[in-house]
Amino acid sequence: MIEIDGSEGEGGGQVVRNACALSLVTGAPFRITHVRGKRSKPGLMRQHVTAVEAAAAIGQAEVSGLAVGSDTLTFRPGSVVPGEYHFAVGTAGSTGLVLQTVLMPLVLAGAPSRLVLEGGTHNMLAPPFEFIAKSFLPVVNRMGPTVRARLVRHGFYPRGGGRIEIDIAPATLQPIEACERGAPTARSGQAL
Repeated sequence: MIEIDGSEGEGGGQVVRNACALSLVTGAPFRITHVRGKRSKPGLMRQHVTAVEAAAAIGQAEVSGLAVGSDTLTFRPGSVVPGEYHFAVGTAGSTGLVLQTVLMPLVLAGAPSRLVLEGGTHNMLAPPFEFIAKSFLPVVNRMGPTVRARLVRHGFYPRGGGRIEIDIAPATLQPIEACERGAPTARSGQAL
């Protein structure tokens, strides 16, 4: 069992999301104490609960301490099962951060998957949909898999209600070299 102090480093939700993804990929169980210990409202928030629920669902994991406000979380992974999944944050919490939790385990799962994620698509302190679709996923795709994202409905704070759909064609990850910055190809802006 890997023991993690959730107040170390940035002390936020990324510790939870990365721990779940790495646990599913490696098969190693973990326990986090002091979850989000450096935040003004420590403990799990709704979007973190949804991310862990998503990781548990795709990876047949056993989880304890999974509740809003919980400051301790234990996660014991099973096998990742590709397929069709639907996860709703239930608030304006970030769909992109839920995606980051389950993407790599599904990319390595050996068969295609489809995700429907509902919640916030454009959040403060989280990558907006356009970043995921136009910056993050093109780099992932250069490594071998094909991941396509569609914005079905925008979701903004405080209401949420957004919807994104993700299709994942898995592949063994290949290294890429990105040592030189490419020349700018275009500039544009969009206000939502």
